[in-house]
Formats: sequence, C-alpha cells, structure tokens
Amino acid sequence: MCAAGRRWGRRQRALLWAVLLAAWEAAWGQLRYSVPEEMPKGSFVGDVAKDLGLQLTEINDRGVRVVSEGRTQYFALHGKTGHLVTTERIDREQLCERVQQCVLRCELIVEGEMKFYGIEVEIVDINDNPPSFQEAQTELRMNAHDPDSGRNSLQSYELSGDEHFSLAVQAGPGGDQRPELVLAKALDREEAAFHELLLRASDGGDPARTGTARIRVTVLDANDNAPVFSQAEYTVRVPEDVPVGSVLVTVTATDGDEGLNGQVKYSFKKKKTSSQIFHLDSDTGAITLGGSLDFEEGDVYELDLQAYDGGALYDTAKVMITVTDINDNAPEISVRSALTLLYVQDRDSGANGEVHCSLDKDVPFRLQSSHGSYYSVVTARELDREQVSEYNVTVRAADGGSPALQSSAVLALRVLDVNDNAPLFLEERYSARLAENNAAGALVLTVRATDADWGQNARVRYRLAEGRVRGAPLSSYVSVQAETGALYALRSLDYEQLRELQLCVLAEDGGAPALSSNVSVRLLIVDENDNAPQVLYPPPAAAAGSGAAAWSGVELAPRRSEAGALVAKVVAVDADAGQNAWLSYELAKATEPGLFRVGLHSGEVRTARSPLARDAARHSLLVLVRDHGRPALSATATLSVLLADSVAELLAELASAPDDQAAAPGQPAASLTRWLVLAVAAVSCLFLAFLLLLLALRLRRCHRQHLLPPDSGALRGVPVSHFVGIDGVRAFLHSYSHDVSLTADSRKSHLRFSAASCCDTLPARPPPDEPAPLLGTEEPASGPPADPAAVPVSSPTNFSPLFFLLLLLYSFPVLSVTGLFTGYCNIFIVL
Repeated sequence: MCAAGRRWGRRQRALLWAVLLAAWEAAWGQLRYSVPEEMPKGSFVGDVAKDLGLQLTEINDRGVRVVSEGRTQYFALHGKTGHLVTTERIDREQLCERVQQCVLRCELIVEGEMKFYGIEVEIVDINDNPPSFQEAQTELRMNAHDPDSGRNSLQSYELSGDEHFSLAVQAGPGGDQRPELVLAKALDREEAAFHELLLRASDGGDPARTGTARIRVTVLDANDNAPVFSQAEYTVRVPEDVPVGSVLVTVTATDGDEGLNGQVKYSFKKKKTSSQIFHLDSDTGAITLGGSLDFEEGDVYELDLQAYDGGALYDTAKVMITVTDINDNAPEISVRSALTLLYVQDRDSGANGEVHCSLDKDVPFRLQSSHGSYYSVVTARELDREQVSEYNVTVRAADGGSPALQSSAVLALRVLDVNDNAPLFLEERYSARLAENNAAGALVLTVRATDADWGQNARVRYRLAEGRVRGAPLSSYVSVQAETGALYALRSLDYEQLRELQLCVLAEDGGAPALSSNVSVRLLIVDENDNAPQVLYPPPAAAAGSGAAAWSGVELAPRRSEAGALVAKVVAVDADAGQNAWLSYELAKATEPGLFRVGLHSGEVRTARSPLARDAARHSLLVLVRDHGRPALSATATLSVLLADSVAELLAELASAPDDQAAAPGQPAASLTRWLVLAVAAVSCLFLAFLLLLLALRLRRCHRQHLLPPDSGALRGVPVSHFVGIDGVRAFLHSYSHDVSLTADSRKSHLRFSAASCCDTLPARPPPDEPAPLLGTEEPASGPPADPAAVPVSSPTNFSPLFFLLLLLYSFPVLSVTGLFTGYCNIFIVL
C-alpha cells in the first residue's frame, strides 16, 4: 500500500513537472519538435498553426514566416496547411559531429502582431552509416569507427579466419571499445609465415549494419614491448586567432625494444573533420594548425592518436584542444520583419558577446528590447508624413570587448499616410472676366487645389456648391470638371441682365472620411457694344433702317434769340457700360447749316448765331447719337424747330405744315393742331362778340349821358384808349408770361413757348414794319390829339369792372387751352 502511494506521488510529481514545463514553453513562446535525419525535402515537422492557435487566414494576412539561424534555411512554414516542413535534407553527422544531441533552432515571426516564437527541432539519428575501418586491409590492430550515435553506433566486433588468434574487447577511457587481437595458440613461423584474419564490426541498428577489415598477421621475431605515450590525455588551450602552421602540441611515445621494433610512428586513430584542421607529424608527433580556428564554430577539438612500433605494437592517447574566444566578431544586425523587428547577435562569448544597441538621436524612434536578442523599433513621438515621409534610421550595435567592435545597419522606414489634410486651394479667392455673348461651353478659368496627403487621400475632386441665379439653378449657368477643376460657362451671358456671378467651388479628397475645403469664385461679365443708343427725347416717331432709330419733334425758338440760346435737348441712354455707353452728339444734317449747333456730350441744341429775318421759320435738324464702342453703334433724332415771335406767326406756321404731316392718317398731332387753331379762332370770335356788345353798351351809356346835366361829367377829359383798345389787351398779354406747350402725343409735333419767348411774342409796341394790331382802332401816326371835351367818356370807376370782366371772359378760355398744352409738355419733359 505504501509502495503504491509512493508510486502515485511520483506520477503526480512527473505530471506537475510536465505541466510546468509546458507552461514555461508557452510563456516563452517555445515549440519543440523532433524529426529523423535524412528526411526528404518538404517533410512534415510539426503543426505550428495548431500549436500556436493561428488560423490559416492569419498566416498570410499577418505575415507569418520562419527564420533559421545560419546561412542555410532548413525549415519553412507551409502557407496552406500551417505545417513546419523541411526545406533541405538534414545530415546529423555533418551538422553535429561532436555533439551527442543535435538540435536546430529557428524563429517563427508574426509581423502583424510583432510577436515571435522560438522553435527547437531535434535531429534524431538513424542508422545510415555502416562501421568502417581506416584501412580495408592492414597488418596492425585497429579500431572500427561508426559516426552514428546511441544504439546505431558501434556495438560489437567479431573475428574469424584463424584458430591461432582470438578477439578481446577492452573499454577505453572514453567509453569506446578497443578490440585486441589475442594469441590463442603459439605461432610457428616455420609452419606459417603469416595469417589472414577477418574482423567484422556491427552496430545496434535495425537492421544492423556491419563493416569488415582484413588483417594480415606476419609472424616475426619476438616484440615484447609496445610503445607508451608520455600522457594518456593531452590538454591544450589556444586562442582562436593562432596563426596557421603553429605547433600546438607535440606528443611523445617510447618503446623499450630496439631496432625496428623500437622505432615509433604516430597517426590519427579516427578520421574526423578535425583531421583536416590539424596535421600530425608521424615521425615527431608534432600537431600543427592546418586551418583557421573559429571559436564560434568549434571551441573544443578531441584528437585520438596512436603510436605504433615496427613490430605492430601500439598505444593510444587523446589530445583535447580547447579554443579560447577573442573579440573578433562584430555584432550582427538582421532585420527579421518588415515592421522593424531586429535580431542582434554576437558570436563571441562572455563580455565579447554582450551587445549594446542604439539609434540616432535626431529620429523620432527608439529601441525596445524584446525577448532574447530581439529588438523592436517603436515611435518616440508623433509622426507627420507631410513633413518627413521617409527616415533612414541607423542602428548601431557595439559589444563589450576591448577594444569594442561595432556594426551598423540602415533601416529605410516609410511613414504611411492617413487622411489628416484637407485640400488646399492655391489662391484664397478666384476671379475671372468673361465677355458677354460668349459661346456655350467656353472655358472661364481653372481652379486648383492640392492635398498634402498621399495616394487616394490626395486625389482631389471638384464640385459646385448649390445656389440660384435669377431664380434658376447655378448649375444651369456654369459647371466644373470634377478631375481638373476647369470651370465652363453653360450658356451665353448678357451683361445687361447679369453683371457678375458669385459661386463657390468645393474640393474633396478621396479619403475615408473625406475632407473638403471651398473657395469663392467671382465671375465678372465684361460688356460688349451690343446695344445701340436709345433716344428718350424727343420721343420716337418711326423706325429707321440699319439698326438706328429715327425720331421727330417740334421745338419753338424766338427769332430774337441770342447766339447760344437753348432750343432743345436730345436725351439718350445706352444699356451698355463703360466706353460702350459714352455718348456723343453731332448735328448730322440741318436745313440751315450754321444756324444751330449740338453739344458734343450734353446733347443740347443751341443757336449758333442770332436768327435773321431771311431765315426760314421752319427748320429740320437731324441729330446723330453715337456711342464709343468698337464698332460704334448710333441712333438719330429729328427735330423740327419753328422760329416765331408771335402767336399769329406760330399758328400760321403750324397751319402751313406739310400735308404729309397735317393730314396723314395715324398722326394725331396734325389733327390736334387743327383743333387748336379752331379753338383759338372760336375764342377770338367770342371775344369780338363781347367787344361789340361792350361797344353797344357804351354807346348807349354815352347817349344817356348827353341827357345828363353838363356838370355831371366826372370822366371828362379821359382818353378812350385808357379803357378799351389793343393797348389794354397788349398790356395783359405782356404781363402774362407763362410757358405754353401744344401737344397731342409724345411721338408727334410739340409747341413750346419758353419764358423768354412768351414775353416777346406780342410786343408792347409793334415795330413800324409790322401789321396793325389784332384788336382796337388805329391811332393816327401824328397830329394833335383829339379834343377831350369833344369825346364823351365814362368815369374810370364805372368802366373798370366792365373792363376786367371783359379780360376775364377773354382770358378764361385762353388760359384753359394753354394750361392743357403746358401740362402735356411738362409731363413729356419729365419723362
């Protein structure tokens, strides 16, 4: 029962150690596999993906790969299965000749997670080498050598061929077997001068492999002393930089025999790789260096020597050569990952192999030590790709030797881009000028924006911000090309309708999320001379040809006007702008050249000189209005100017108007003139009727006064002309100074009395060469005045009310008619 408990306790402890070992391997990321040697290329070693919990999709996505130490890569990771497979045929005897346990190491690197796992693969020996003798036939005793290990190594010897000899196997100091040929029966040289023996060596493999050697024994005289080495084991320590050809050690052996039996020779007992590095002088026993030593490739060499005499007797000895390390290797830096996972090692040992790594001080990175000899390059501060897109980082590694050796490696690090910059326009605002009447699709200008990012994040596209112009969408006026930023006009623009366009262009990059910026664009429409001048006054009469308008009107001017007197003013406008709207006026044609002139920029028609009596009363003026565009556009205005100093002359001129203007259908101004003449005539007739009635009343009163007493004539001696006659009417008309305008339509003839001419229309006293007054009795040109006593007159106080009544009756219709025409004229002038 107690024994069972102890056994159970041992099992628990073994299980606990196994669990702890597995946990330690998991903590340090170690995997261990074993594989026989001489496996073909591509053989399965272990299921790495399953052991590490990696999905097959993660192997390619995260950049999983295997890196082996040394120049030869013996293992690789199969991307489809996640298995660790061999890439080369592995020969254990070649890789681990002097090592009992042959282990190859490699690392599994997961770049996406910046992790790595150590993998150890033990190479298991197979029985792939038979025992072999140094010489196939010899006359000496010799040992067989099997490079395999364990049970596959040399296990037994077997001797056959002669009954005089037997085989005795002795254990050597290193545990090896030493076969000895033992004389079992006395020799008789006379019976046999030599004996042929067959020695067979067998290993413990399955199936077993054997090696044979023929032994020829020559019977000589007695040789009872074998050579003896001075030491059973020689120990030598040499530095690895010892020059080639140097004598490392000299072994010596002595033989007590004489002559040929006492002459000693030296040789290597086993053929090893070390036999190619070290040379043994068979006569002197001096061991010299035949090749360079490297502590990192081998630090201990074991040489098996034998000394034999001429009588075939021998002795063996072992030489242990220990190589000491010197600082002859600089640290090695290797990049194991695209994410800057570095592996740094120094093949030296001790302080010579202690490595210190550093980076440049002016870079935003630092080294972070990982497990073992691995270092990660991590950022020390925030990176900005737009300032520095690439870094050449120098990693320096120095060991602890004296003097210290160092090495360096340059890492080219590229900073990946993120969309942290919005597009930036080259100008703060854009403006362009486009001539009106442009062709649809005309290029206006090109906006340009740049993005400091890279790749898709820097790809800029342009679009218009939403907006409306005169009630229509902005996109119906202009468009922007998305890739180039070229702005096009989609329709023909008219300066008179639209002077400028204000729009906003947006630039958006291709990042996720996208960033954008905008810029304002001002499009100025440039005026072209596409509008002819338009005459506002005088109003239009009819259209003329060739894009110019014809205008007509009637203006009044007194004959006694001074030079420079204003007659009329031509008012014109142009819908264009700038010099295309600068107007100039000139007198293109006149009935009487030199009588009138036109202001170049004002359009005022003035008299160039005082009118003469011989000048015609009616004058026709053609005024040309021209702009300053290229080519210039123009319009004309026709003015009819009447020269008159009295109403009678005015009415006579209006009545004598040409038939084509007086009676032409569709011209209401001629009809209005006729009605005006009829109205004035009617008023005059009415006035005469009242005068006749007044005279009758006066005559009647005079008759009645004769019947009065002589002392009742209060108005005796007062002239009749003080009460009635043309002078009284003339005084009234002289005091009535008012503008009179006769018109019927804004497009026909006009009659206008200016303030200056109205006062002179009916002068206070007619000149001698003019006809008699309109009303009253002619006064004699000379002679004594009539006797006041002979003319009966009324009192002025009695006559005044009747006289003012007469003036009121006369002036009321005149004022009504003249007021009507004055209102039309003033309205037209204001418009």
